[in-house]
Amino acid sequence: MMQNKVYWNRDWQFFDVYTEDLLEAQTQCRDFELVTLPHTTAVTPYHYFDEAIYQKICGYRRCFHAEESWKYKHVLMTVEAAGHLAKVYLNGTLLAEHACGYTAFQVDLSKAMCYDMENVLVIQVDSREQQNLPPFGHVIDYMTFGGLYREVYIEVKEDIYISDVFAKTFGIVKGEPILQSDLTIHTPDTPIYLQTRSEETQKYNKISCESMAHMSHNNLSFRQQIIDKSTGEVLRTFAANTLCHDIKGLEIWDIEHPALYVLRTELLQAGKVIDTREDSIGFREAVFHKDGFYLNGRKVKIRGLNRHQSYPYVGYAMPKSMQRLDADILKKELGVNAVRTSHYPQSHYFLDRCDELGLLVFTEIPGWQHIGDEDWKQQAIINTEEMVTQYRNHPSIILWGVRINESQDDDIFYRKTNAIAHKLDPTRQTSGVRFIQKSSLLEDVYAFNDFSHEGNNAGCKKKNKVTSDPQKGYLISEYNGHMYPTKAFDDEEHRVEHMLRHARVMNAYYGESDIAGGFAWCMFDYNTHQDFGSGDRICYHGVCDMFRNPKLAAALYQSQSEQTPVLEISSSMDIGEHPACLLKDVYAITNAECVNLYKNDRFIRSFHAKDTEYANLPHGPIKIDDFIGDSLESEEHFSKGKARDIKKILLSVGQNGLNHIPPATLLLAAKCMLLYGMKYSDAVELYNKYIGNWGGTATVYRFEAIQDRNVVKAVIKKPMKQLHLEVTCSHTTLLEGQTYDVAAIRIRACNEDGAVLSFSQAPIKFVTTGDIELIGPGTTSLHGGMGGTYVKTMGKTGYGQLVLQSEVFPEVTIDFTVIQETNDMLTQ
Repeated sequence: MMQNKVYWNRDWQFFDVYTEDLLEAQTQCRDFELVTLPHTTAVTPYHYFDEAIYQKICGYRRCFHAEESWKYKHVLMTVEAAGHLAKVYLNGTLLAEHACGYTAFQVDLSKAMCYDMENVLVIQVDSREQQNLPPFGHVIDYMTFGGLYREVYIEVKEDIYISDVFAKTFGIVKGEPILQSDLTIHTPDTPIYLQTRSEETQKYNKISCESMAHMSHNNLSFRQQIIDKSTGEVLRTFAANTLCHDIKGLEIWDIEHPALYVLRTELLQAGKVIDTREDSIGFREAVFHKDGFYLNGRKVKIRGLNRHQSYPYVGYAMPKSMQRLDADILKKELGVNAVRTSHYPQSHYFLDRCDELGLLVFTEIPGWQHIGDEDWKQQAIINTEEMVTQYRNHPSIILWGVRINESQDDDIFYRKTNAIAHKLDPTRQTSGVRFIQKSSLLEDVYAFNDFSHEGNNAGCKKKNKVTSDPQKGYLISEYNGHMYPTKAFDDEEHRVEHMLRHARVMNAYYGESDIAGGFAWCMFDYNTHQDFGSGDRICYHGVCDMFRNPKLAAALYQSQSEQTPVLEISSSMDIGEHPACLLKDVYAITNAECVNLYKNDRFIRSFHAKDTEYANLPHGPIKIDDFIGDSLESEEHFSKGKARDIKKILLSVGQNGLNHIPPATLLLAAKCMLLYGMKYSDAVELYNKYIGNWGGTATVYRFEAIQDRNVVKAVIKKPMKQLHLEVTCSHTTLLEGQTYDVAAIRIRACNEDGAVLSFSQAPIKFVTTGDIELIGPGTTSLHGGMGGTYVKTMGKTGYGQLVLQSEVFPEVTIDFTVIQETNDMLTQ
């Protein structure tokens, strides 16, 4: 794609406290920090910190000389996000204010530009939470980090230019795919809006006479092309001044094959091209019906996670590579097909990657439960407009959230947000996330946060118990989360129950044909306010920790995908981890056909996927409930009947303990004593040998995932003898381009067989050399055997090295190369 943007991410002077003298050109003496965007107002600890440290009114200042070629043109500066109230000054003149910390805004700098002196650009950013704008006004269960935390760029335009293109697709399911574009053209007098009158008239390509008269008055015309995004080849060139195009023969965007194209639009005046715009697009038809979600006419069960945009230490301020990495983790590692951007619009880099991966997106306006006064509501309406217009060309977005998350009904307010979303984008349906049942449903889809599952009841509510309109679509927008917070260092039984709760809810909604699917709460743990979390400013609601290391529950989502073989065993098989040393419920989480169990290299038995109690899932967890197999026959030489009876007794005692033996087991024990002459001491000896594993050589368990008669993955569980750090680095070739690059380093303490040491809290020291620097502290402790850090580039090319040092683990070294980003890389 063409790059007409000039990025202004570098050389910003950051002032921790804003004062009016920043607007003056001669202000040079005050202390400031020279920063590169994305930037956060405060670097925070991992946990246990006061959220007030990032809440302030600060200033960003950039001095520049205007280029002569900019004269008599529009110099348009776009701020991708400023958290949360921004005021833009150029040479002391207030040019713009923007009151949303999650959407972009554009400012025409040419109105106050000087060409005979240095220009002083100042952006005042207010990140305090006492402001009368969404999401503020009451408590919020996530931290709202501040700063210029996304990027800033300028575009230089003539007096007449293309200000917006909206690409819409119709007719895919009918087999008559049509691309229809809406164009907005900026002129000195009034904008020109070019669009067909309705979907019904699309084939006739009717543009209003008034719009065409404006075009003719300015001697303007336009033309469009479809370009293959991967090769750059021009595939279709359409007739001039036409907005509706037949796209038969082009590939459709889908979750498995997300075909993307570039729509190039050229604006001509007197036959000469005066502006060109390129938009990444995809052709698809997404709709929620009363019986579920359909993509291009095919029913798809949504299996998703909620995502916050925060990171350890730097809050929201992470560059392109980290935004894209989260999308990769969701699709490639966690195996989901959808994500909800809770509770606000997120980075276009994240959405771009969702487009490329085929990851469905539910995005929504900023807010959390609270609805404010009329001024507050008006800002929320503006937020809705900005969300839709800025994100509507992303094919991955299938649903607009036009209610404040978990708010009460307010029909007058929500009629406005719903109407504006439909007006600005007639191709997508609307929804709004609720925690109340039988809510007033103005939107197209009822989205419900179903936290009804408590471990011993149904996984989710029936659709007809929640919504009063059965003819509209229905989905579960959140589940689990605060109902069962789980840390990576919780005891094993807690971590297993966390996984099973996710399995029960998923199994329940997979079994309901009229539930479109669900979004679990949530992808990863996140920093939160003092009113929430575990007292350390962290909500441990994720299936991953804050560094995106997977907890046990993550394996459940991984196993629903067919991308790679998955096998995770829910237990370390250490009996001392369990009350009364009773190793009760062990599960194999896998996408294989069956799992073979071996004890000390002796085959015990196979456990088949078809026997899972979570039969609605593509791949339900398989319970491993027999560690004896035919051993009593082959090793003790018992008869089949005797082996069967004693095996039942041993397994029952292993599940229930000696103090809670069921009556049926006691009767069977009495039978064995009478019929086989068994003594209590015999039973104890057999129990210790086959179940308790006391006093003998430790058992080595081997689990093998079998697919098409082949072993596709194996897991070994045995007492550890050697330790090492398993270190995963997102990428080691770092790109210095329009801004700095960051690499994520995820750390797991493992034994020689790759099992995570869940109770390791060993300190790890990070030492960097060369052309990289560390984000966060130089030393940190593992949490639940896992941890992480980040390194970033420093504005120059070269080499760098990160060394992980520990008194417990062998040293690990990662080498980095820092290269200059090229235009070809920017388009990827």
